[in-house]
This record gives sequence, structure tokens and C-alpha cells, in this order.
Amino acid sequence: MNFAFERFVARRYLTAKRKHAVISVITGISILGVAAGVMALIIALAITNGFRNTLQRTLLGATAHAALLEKEPGIGFEEWPAMAQNLRTIPHVTSVSPVLYGQVLYSGPLQGQGGVLKGIAPGSGGEWGEIAKYLKQGSLERLEQDTGYPGVLLGARLASRSGMLLDSIVTVISPNGDLTPLGPRPSYHKFRVVGIFESGFFDLDNTWGFARLKDVQMVMGQPDVVNAIELKLDDVSLAPEIARQAEQMGGNKVGGTHWQEQNRQILSALKMDRVVTVITISLIQLIAALNILISLIMMVMEKNRDIAVLVSMGARWDQIRRIFILQGLMIGAVGSAIGLVLGYGLSYLAEHYRWISLDAEVYALSYVPFEPRAMDAIWVTGGALLVSFLATLYPARQATKVLPAEALRYE
Repeated sequence: MNFAFERFVARRYLTAKRKHAVISVITGISILGVAAGVMALIIALAITNGFRNTLQRTLLGATAHAALLEKEPGIGFEEWPAMAQNLRTIPHVTSVSPVLYGQVLYSGPLQGQGGVLKGIAPGSGGEWGEIAKYLKQGSLERLEQDTGYPGVLLGARLASRSGMLLDSIVTVISPNGDLTPLGPRPSYHKFRVVGIFESGFFDLDNTWGFARLKDVQMVMGQPDVVNAIELKLDDVSLAPEIARQAEQMGGNKVGGTHWQEQNRQILSALKMDRVVTVITISLIQLIAALNILISLIMMVMEKNRDIAVLVSMGARWDQIRRIFILQGLMIGAVGSAIGLVLGYGLSYLAEHYRWISLDAEVYALSYVPFEPRAMDAIWVTGGALLVSFLATLYPARQATKVLPAEALRYE
């Protein structure tokens, strides 16, 4: 059942003669409508995927996949070496990084700016390795070199705003650094900028600095403690399960968390944005379906005599029905093909040349990323063909109601 007869007649009908130019115009508009819907949907999904994947890559590259934190603020984990050793035995854990975070003020030549100073324990190769990927100036090796002051790695925007260049001296101020009889008072510490990194994620580049654990402990006025133990995994989808296992191993005073939980709001927003985008742009497909419906209804009205002749020559009514169904599917297929080419082509060019710039302070990214997926083409095309098929049902049914005797009476 290759429907060769039906396909032949359907193709002939789609190429209307000059006296039926109106039908040709409506058919062309129908094809453009399907193409516009498919193209818009592919581009919109590429933008949604781009935002999600770019933010996820940046977050996973710069932050932990899973972590152990204090349930109640205290002096930190004193037994962190033993805890870190136990956590390394969990399957799928590739690196364990005991860290100490602290809110500080970076005072540079131009201005001061609040931020986060993160200290990483020696031997945390996975953590330092991720930072090394984003270094644009300096090197990690200089953290261990004697430069007269402890070394620090700063985000590119933080360094730029504060006027801190490579090898410059920055004053790091800890609000609760020194404890006196009158209470805590700020402590001032000099650091040398030995590296500047740029991850592309605004919050990280604008507020974060990295140093050795012992240097951050000195700034915070803490003994040999950490306030978090971060885990990197070989499969990020296992982060919730690994976080639960780590929490059970850590005891009652610690709590486990993971990257999906820490970034739940932004991930939920991106997921909802994808749903809204699909629903909104799918309305274009409905408009295209109406054009197909009108085109086929007019064609049935124009082809009454032809239908009567075909039936008189032995064509079955189910064949007549299939002729008009195939016309609608052909319109949907041609429109989908054009839309896919335009959608993927424009997405590639927009990503390659970064056509659309963004304010990084608002969107955390400097440009709109486009990442079209091959799988999207399958279900977008399937949806377009389904809508086109549904639009053919009524005209195809009307075509089977033509009375050959009435249509040929005056011929």
C-alpha cells in the first residue's frame, strides 16, 4: 500500500493552475505558517536549552556537586581530615574538598567591594583543577610560592571594579576577624593577586576569591577547621543520593545538600520557561493549521468535478479521502523541512557570532546562548505533522460527500 495514485493526484492539486491562483497563494501561506512555527519553536527551545546548559555547566564547574554543611553555625569541623577520608570511599565520588567560606571586604586601589573568600585544603586536586580551567591570568602554582604575602585568585569583574591587577596587593578585611574583650573587630590582611579567573557566571566573577585553606583560616581567626566539605562526582545526576549517603556518614551535626537543591529556583524557572515557550509558540502552528483547513476546503469546492470524474472512473471514496489528507501532510512536511533548516541555521549563527548581548549583572551571562538539540527536531516535526493531519480531516470528509451525478449533470 504505497498510495502512488493518491500521492500523484495530491501533488498535482497542490500546483494549481493560473485560474486557481488564490488556492496556490493560500497553500504557500500555509507552508510558510508551518515553517514559521517550526523555526520559532526550534529557536526558542535552543535559547532555553542554552541558558539551562550554560548555567548548569558553569555552576557544576565552579561549585560542588554535593556538600556537607553545618546544621547550626559553629566553629566548623575540627575532625575534617577523618571525615574527608571516609567520604572518599563513597562510589562515584571523584574528589573531596574541605573548604572554609567567609564574607569579606576586598579593598583595592579604586574601591572596596564585598565578596566571598574561599579557602581550599591542600591536596584538593579536583577543586583547584576546575578553577584552573577559568584562569585568564596568573597560575595556581604561585599560591605556594613565597611572594611576600599570601596569594589569592580573584574573579575578573571583582578585580576590574576594585582596580586590582595581577601582582597587585589587595587588603582583605574580615568583619569578625579578631576577638577582643569588647567583642569582635575587623581584621586586615594583605594578599597578593596571583591569578585572575573568568568563568562567565556573573556572581562568581563579581564576588569570589580563592586562597589556601590556612590563609583563609588566618583571615577568619579560626583554628584548623572547615565549615563545608564539597564533593565532585562522575555522574551529577546521582548528587541527591550521594548527599544523603554523605549526611549519614557525617553524623547528626551535619547536613547534606546538592547542586540541584541549592539552585532549585533558577532550575525551576528555566523549566517553567520552557513549558510556557512551547505553549505560546505552538499557537503559530494552530494558525498554520487554520490556513491548511481553509486551503483544502477551497480546493474541495474547486475540485468537485474532478472528484466526480475520479469516482466515475473507479476511484474509491477512501482514496479520495487520502488524496486530501496527503495534501495536508505534504504542506506540513515541506513547511517543517524549511522551518528546521532556518531554525537550526539561525541558531548556529547566533551562537557562533553571539548576536544577542545581555547585561551580565541582570542575566548572569554576557550573551544569549543557543544550543539546539537534535531530539527537538523529532517531536517538533511530529507535532507539526499531527496538527497538519488534524486540519485535513474535515476537508477530506467533505470531499467524500460530493455526488458524482450532480457534479457532472451540466458537463
